[in-house]
Amino acid sequence: MARKQEHPIELSEIERLELEAIVRTGQQKARVRRRAQTLLWSAEGKTDQEIAVLHGVTPNTVAATRKRWVEAQSLADQPRGGRSKKLDGKQEAFLVALACSNAPEGRETWTMQLLADKLVELQVIDEPVSDETVRRTLKKTT
Repeated sequence: MARKQEHPIELSEIERLELEAIVRTGQQKARVRRRAQTLLWSAEGKTDQEIAVLHGVTPNTVAATRKRWVEAQSLADQPRGGRSKKLDGKQEAFLVALACSNAPEGRETWTMQLLADKLVELQVIDEPVSDETVRRTLKKTT
């Protein structure tokens, strides 16, 4: 016997049309489209197990999607944690320009550590950054 859904979905006509548009147009990320389809099927009365089989996910994923919709009316991903970037866009642009400039006297090319030290010396950044941060930034922009 199927368990009663904790967060039943009841969609207004406007919500249903918006969700159908998300599923139909393909302009959203696949995860968002899948969540919209999950909500539509849930509103039609399909069980979590049926929806899970159709999407190839677990019933808990379906329940979590319904819960998020009932509590926050959201299909979007939650913000991810993690450390913020050490260099903003302007600082990254300065780093790239510096790396493309002539190397200091006595050097043939810039090293990652020289670039990191020069950023601090020129007061482009407040705190020192590692040569690895410089390497990743330059690799990303190459």
